[in-house]
Amino acid sequence: MSRDNSDTVRQFTVGRDDEGVRLDRWFKRHLPEVGFAMVSRWARTGQIRVDGKRADVDTRLTPGQVLRVPPGGEAKPGLGGSRPRRELTEEEIERADAMVLTQDRAAIVLNKPPGLATQGGSGMKEHVDGLLDAYAGKGPRPRLVHRLDKDTSGVLLVARTPGSAAFFSKRFSGRTARKIYWALVVGVPSINDGMIELPLAKQPGTGGEKMHVDEEGGQSARTRYRVLDRAGNRAAWVELHPLTGRTHQLRVHMAAIGHPIVGDGKYGGQEAFLSGTISRKMHLHARRLIIDHPDGVPLDVTAPLPEHFANSLASLGFDENDGAELPEAPPAPGKDDEKRMAKAHAKQYRKERRGERRSRRDGSSERPGSRGKPSGKPGSKLGVKPAGKPAGRPAAKAGPGAKPASRPASKPSGKPSGKPAARPGGARPSAGGPSSPRGKR
Repeated sequence: MSRDNSDTVRQFTVGRDDEGVRLDRWFKRHLPEVGFAMVSRWARTGQIRVDGKRADVDTRLTPGQVLRVPPGGEAKPGLGGSRPRRELTEEEIERADAMVLTQDRAAIVLNKPPGLATQGGSGMKEHVDGLLDAYAGKGPRPRLVHRLDKDTSGVLLVARTPGSAAFFSKRFSGRTARKIYWALVVGVPSINDGMIELPLAKQPGTGGEKMHVDEEGGQSARTRYRVLDRAGNRAAWVELHPLTGRTHQLRVHMAAIGHPIVGDGKYGGQEAFLSGTISRKMHLHARRLIIDHPDGVPLDVTAPLPEHFANSLASLGFDENDGAELPEAPPAPGKDDEKRMAKAHAKQYRKERRGERRSRRDGSSERPGSRGKPSGKPGSKLGVKPAGKPAGRPAAKAGPGAKPASRPASKPSGKPSGKPAARPGGARPSAGGPSSPRGKR
């Protein structure tokens, strides 16, 4: 946005970050001291002009257009306006600079360390959001467009401008952004390349702080995983691809199939901790992000592992280079797929309700057709579908909730042992292999 200052009338040129934005939203971004009521009055009386023509508050703007804005509308001192910037200490500025992986006019990509929250909460004084003023300079304050759990490390994207924030947010909500996580899990999934489809909901009695599998009232959640390597039957190094963005999705899904993430006591209990030299910190890392960029070339960023994760890989005999190969992208569900899944869920629910009514009428104690809710305990086998042929080394016993994927996920070390395990919970193989990404996310 460029501006021609005047004592009477102000003129602004719409920048490319504001393409398609409504006129009232433009004022909120660039002149927050002018309230909506004032903008509406100016538009109604013809005092706001776009390229010399009258405009309404819902007029969409195009880069290069010139806005004529009348004088006045400033808020009283101390009221309204943009959020005041906090003075950061030298230590905070150094910490903020140390997290930067790459930056450009639209984005700042950080490598968030474990233990640092993304946003503040009750009693939370240190968080990424509190350090964003370090990247502002003379421009607008950068904005978060997605989040990582406090104990999860790795790639975190921050939008530098309001326009780029809207652009990136649309990619995350539209599920075109590709997120790749690395994790160490307890035990070894029997399906080396699988799809977990278990709906999630907030667990009652936890104040929304914990999630659980809820097959009747939960929101659909899908995670694809593949085993990169294994340390006997003790632990496995897995790659995770969340195809939906539910709270704690990866942590709940892996615990639900009987292989909690190492160090995740919240969902795995004491079984989530390994003895010996393995750190008790959580081993979940946002390794790589591939997302469209406003300038046209996709943004593809990889975050180095935190020290405790790298040390644990070495202790278990894993080679970080074995995870360098990018797997094929899993096909994202379209609106038609989601509608079909919703109809299938509703049909199954109605069938179970009919069975329940018959049971009460017949005096039967058992409910026909009821699947029940998954317990989330090791050994449960709900929700996991094979995504293809078995790959990698022979695996340990099956975990709950995973479906095999379409192609081998790691180098085969021999012939597959026996027939593939029966698909749990009525799981079906996914259709075809995922297509290769054109850009890394």
